[in-house]
Order: sequence, then structure tokens, then C-alpha cells
Amino acid sequence: MAELANCNYCGKLFVRTTTNVCPSCRREHEQLFDLVYDFIRDRDNRMASVPEIHEATEVEEKLIYDWIREGRLTPAEFPGLKYPCKSCGTMIQSGQLCTSCQKKIQTELRTFTEQEKKQQEVQKNSRTYYTKK
Repeated sequence: MAELANCNYCGKLFVRTTTNVCPSCRREHEQLFDLVYDFIRDRDNRMASVPEIHEATEVEEKLIYDWIREGRLTPAEFPGLKYPCKSCGTMIQSGQLCTSCQKKIQTELRTFTEQEKKQQEVQKNSRTYYTKK
């Protein structure tokens, strides 16, 4: 369903259908994507990292990271492509979180679950006594 929204890049008001980017920014981004893709498709540049691509093409690193996250540029094809973990910023090639952040979250979740079970047992085993006044 179409609705009015502000473009995430330029701030202009537009009718949003599928993306958060206005048509003019989308066209510009497509041209920039083609520039980046042509650069890394060259055999000499296949191992280029995002900062190297940015330096050579002058395309914002944020846009390149977005394209990697969207799957438009894949680290399987271009091994030098990495993007920051959403939690700690460590460079990764897949997913949203690095392995250490995933383990940390799993450990915290396990600890929380164990504490919840203990609280439920205490509540289940505790008795309340009432007296008459």
C-alpha cells in the first residue's frame, strides 16, 4: 500500500511503495551501484575492501555496506567485502552479528531463563499464612 514518506537520503517527501528512498535517489544509487560493481568485477579489484572501493569510486561506505547487507554484493563472489557487526562493529561477512556477540547473547539468554525458572520455583514453593485480627 502506498503512503507518504520522507526519503532516507535526501529527506524529500515522496509516495513510498517498497523502499524508503525516493525515485531520484534510487536512480542515483543505481548509477553508483553500477560504478562499484564494474570496479570490483575487474579481476585486479576482486579482493578490494570497502574502504578501498570507496577510495577508488568515491561512493559512500554506508551505501556499499547497505548493498552487501541486501545481498546485492556478495562476499562469496568478492571475498574482500566485509561490513560491521550491528553490536560491536567487528567486520563480518554474513549475518547481523559476529560470533562473539552471538555467543554473548545466547549466554545472557540462558542466564535469564535459568533465573526465571528459579523465581518460578521459589514462588511455587513459598506459602503465605494469614492470621485473624
